[in-house]
Amino acid sequence: MRFIISVFTIFMALSTGNAAEVPFHRGFNLSGWLEQPQAEQIQFTRFTKEDFVHIKNMGCDHIRLPMHLFNMAGEAPDYTIDPLFFFFLDQIVDWAEDLQLHLILDNHSFDPAVNTSPGILGELTAVWKQMAGRYKDRSNLIYYEILNEPHGIADAIWNDMQKTVIDTIRTVDQKHTLTVGPAGWNGYNNLKFMPVYSDTNLIYTFHFYDPFLFTHQGAGWVDPPMNIAGVPFPYDAARMPSLPNSLKGTWIESIYNNYPENGTDAWVKSQIDIAINFMKNRNVPLWCGEFGAHIPNSTTEDRARWLQTVHSYFQENGIAWSMWEFAGSFGIFKPGSNGLFDYDVNIPIIEALGLTPPPQKEFRLTPDTTGFKMYNDFIAPGFRESSWISNGTLSFYSQDRPISGQYCIHWAGADQYNNIGFQFTPVKDMSKLVAQGFAIDFWIRCAQPSAKIDIRFLDTKTDDPADHPWRIRYTIDNAVAGWNGQWNHLQILLQDFSEQGAWDNNQWYNPKGDFDWTRIDRFEIVAEHSDLHGIDLYFDNIRIVDPNVVQVQTKMSVPVQFNFLQNYPNPFNPTTRIQYNLAQPGKVDLTVFDVSGQKVRRFLLAQQAAGQHAVTWNARNDLGQPVSSGVYFCRLIVKGKSSRFSETKKMILVR
Repeated sequence: MRFIISVFTIFMALSTGNAAEVPFHRGFNLSGWLEQPQAEQIQFTRFTKEDFVHIKNMGCDHIRLPMHLFNMAGEAPDYTIDPLFFFFLDQIVDWAEDLQLHLILDNHSFDPAVNTSPGILGELTAVWKQMAGRYKDRSNLIYYEILNEPHGIADAIWNDMQKTVIDTIRTVDQKHTLTVGPAGWNGYNNLKFMPVYSDTNLIYTFHFYDPFLFTHQGAGWVDPPMNIAGVPFPYDAARMPSLPNSLKGTWIESIYNNYPENGTDAWVKSQIDIAINFMKNRNVPLWCGEFGAHIPNSTTEDRARWLQTVHSYFQENGIAWSMWEFAGSFGIFKPGSNGLFDYDVNIPIIEALGLTPPPQKEFRLTPDTTGFKMYNDFIAPGFRESSWISNGTLSFYSQDRPISGQYCIHWAGADQYNNIGFQFTPVKDMSKLVAQGFAIDFWIRCAQPSAKIDIRFLDTKTDDPADHPWRIRYTIDNAVAGWNGQWNHLQILLQDFSEQGAWDNNQWYNPKGDFDWTRIDRFEIVAEHSDLHGIDLYFDNIRIVDPNVVQVQTKMSVPVQFNFLQNYPNPFNPTTRIQYNLAQPGKVDLTVFDVSGQKVRRFLLAQQAAGQHAVTWNARNDLGQPVSSGVYFCRLIVKGKSSRFSETKKMILVR
């Protein structure tokens, strides 16, 4: 057998003084994905497995996954994590393992304006005990990061809290590596205050955003907002902007005055040396979980120079790193672009990170000639949720009788002008679809006859001062949809929409016939006419179709044919939904068998009415005992007065 040791590996071992090495090296944070107020508001398709493939192909070996675990949990004392969140996270873990990418599950329960309180310890231990129980049997590619950037809390108090969480996780999971960091925003200056934890299966982490004046110019979330632009890196007196009057007399004036000294390669490396010395003195694996520079007020060239300095010094000294972030205001895409990987990657940034630049193409907007989906269980890829909800609730994952699949949209109690929004990314040219007689096609359900809503498209505002984001709309009320509490199938020709006008610059503009189907920015469902307090609306299978291919049924209370749908999810662990439709009443036999043909679970042997039916299987047999991983078969037999239906579906359980 030949043993090949890379020069890079030897160099890292020598340069770190034989400090323990992190098993991964280069990666990105996928921010803004699972950091939502609740699981129901996660847009799961914001990133896909294809993004994981892109990250790996550029030369990365890990992804840090920020998650607001506290928002995913219920009330005290149990803090039960929402099963919907686990449904999402299970698939993400699957992607990482399939692609052999290390995945750091980062508890990003974090608000920069709120100090970390010792009072969160109960919730912190509760959520991590559940997380460890869920993933203890997954591969060693999975890591747990206890809490992102604890701040406003004494180091000693945070260190004791972190030890308690470590000990709690170890009661459930002794296998997986944990990521631990210091107080003070995971600052490198606070590493020295961390204790020598007895647990040896740890990776230590810190964040690096210095000099702060450069990396955060334009940041509106700091106090006061850093409304300064054009700060160069390295420092260049000829290019240095003056300090705005609004920042004089603040702490920002101090870092501005120090920038001639701090805005240099040498100073940046001297600060990283603090972390390097910690790593060598403690002989522990060290990883920079975040570093980056804010895009809007800095140039690509300056960002690239800073990233090159930081990443190369990390690499020289054996420090693994994860850049903040893949997409977003610190990310790898060109400013103001659509963020499309094949068209918009900011190549100098990728080169500065020592990664492999992906081939790029020139984006050209061409007219759509075929229909497309906007929602079917999930918001379709190519769309960003852009809803505005000031009151009431909105869920894209309601399991209340979806017309097909597992989920539908449920909207309740909205204030007037609230909307469900689907932003097209990139914009779409729908002009040919309009000319060819295409329609918007969807299912809708409501039981309140007074309900009245608009559906509308908005075009793209151009640089012309006389142009605005013009709207074109269609009104739906009881006369159109028939609010009978049943699913109703609507098709509305795009040609039948009427121009409405535009809201822009805090004022209303009446329509002028300027709506532009060649540059559509958004589709919205709007409480335009009044509030929807006390009203529940459901939507499913929203798409643009050719009516000559997809026929409309204005009212459908029962299915028109027998239909046995594939269970969802599949593969599953440990629950899955089994759905079927009966065109007429009949005696139903729904049974699960193993591969040898032995009966595992009979759900029912009974008469059922026509309509939609579903059961959930929790991977237990008729005795309530859990069954093992493997292939199972679900058989549906329906015996009606004038018909017989039989079909079998293959199901895969992966524990």
